[in-house]
Amino acid sequence: MSKAKNIFFVGKGGVGKSTSAALNALFLVKKGFQVLLVSLDPAHNQSDIFEKMLSDKPLKIAQNFSVIEVNQEFWIKQYLKDIQNQINKTYAYLTAFNLDRYFKVIKHSPGLEEYALILAFNNIQRDYSHFDFLIFDMPPTALSLKFLSLPSLSLIWIEHLLTLRQEIIKKREIITKIKLIKKEVERDKILKKIKESKEEYLHLQKLFEDPDRTHIKLVLNPDKLSLSESIRILNALQDININLNQIICNKMQTASSRDDIDKAFVNSPILNFPHSETPLIGINSLNKYLKTAPPFS
Repeated sequence: MSKAKNIFFVGKGGVGKSTSAALNALFLVKKGFQVLLVSLDPAHNQSDIFEKMLSDKPLKIAQNFSVIEVNQEFWIKQYLKDIQNQINKTYAYLTAFNLDRYFKVIKHSPGLEEYALILAFNNIQRDYSHFDFLIFDMPPTALSLKFLSLPSLSLIWIEHLLTLRQEIIKKREIITKIKLIKKEVERDKILKKIKESKEEYLHLQKLFEDPDRTHIKLVLNPDKLSLSESIRILNALQDININLNQIICNKMQTASSRDDIDKAFVNSPILNFPHSETPLIGINSLNKYLKTAPPFS
């Protein structure tokens, strides 16, 4: 079992998720932990923040600290390839009718991004389980919420598919009067795949809901648009039984008011991150800022 704890940084575009994620990573490194910072945001701001050319291979930034950028297009292609392989194995007869050529239509299906990110996430969980913390710089709100809700939504569909497949098997038994139906059920490739998918998404759902292994940190700015979107994020997370662990009020200035934020997030610890007069670019600037910033929980 992976020992790594997952920390997801979510929030409206432009509020400072990437910088906050980088600061949190360095904070934990200073505590002596081994940390991998993962950019799931297609904008990939971590390359600019650390002034390094990042890729899908971990780049060591400092002792016990590496950064990786997930190539979303690669994982979309990988996801489509996996689907095609499954179809070819389960429905080998399709090639006889030349129906497999219609597979290319699938690549235009909506929702591929979140499935691709889940595939990438599973890969990171497997390959980098030896890290103490995996910190995820998440994409903008819509895709982040689709990613986090995907296990719960998929399980609803899978339950229906499971019921449907079992009904098909029963109907087949009635029509063909096969006496060895139990053996046929065990050999049913489609049913087997549905059950495997169910186990996979159950595992992810439990992982996302586990407060000991998954922390969600919401970054916002002291303005109405940022607050409104942050409240929607909170409500969406509550709908899928995922806890919000911390609020980071970023770019706070002397005149900034936190009253509305305090009212909206009464049950979550809130950190004030003061506005930086200089850009937080480069590891030296980040470490200097950390000396005066409040500690992450």
